[in-house]
Amino acid sequence: MSDDGDLWQSIEHLQDWLARTQPDRPPQETLLLRMLKLSEEVGEVAEAVIGATGQNPRKGVSHTWDDVRAELCDVIITAAVALRTLSPDAQQIFTTHLARVTARSQQSDTATPGKPL
Repeated sequence: MSDDGDLWQSIEHLQDWLARTQPDRPPQETLLLRMLKLSEEVGEVAEAVIGATGQNPRKGVSHTWDDVRAELCDVIITAAVALRTLSPDAQQIFTTHLARVTARSQQSDTATPGKPL
């Protein structure tokens, strides 16, 4: 992808594809299921990290850091699709929010150590 527009075109495509291929549900149920999907993907990141570090003695090293990177990408994609499901203005909402978070991070003279962005 060469720019942010390509990202959001892909998200729009995925949103449309999901709408066409999944069973008809009430909009609220569809939205809730997209949010649940995000939790599932975050769990897969945790599973991959545990597997990459060999923290489960029964399984040993079962994943690689490439697996972790791929799962993190899935989280980002799933979150973007969920945001698009919630609002057709997802790109603008995300861009505005990212600008606010970035601006806060650049205000180092007023930053409080340990305070979340």
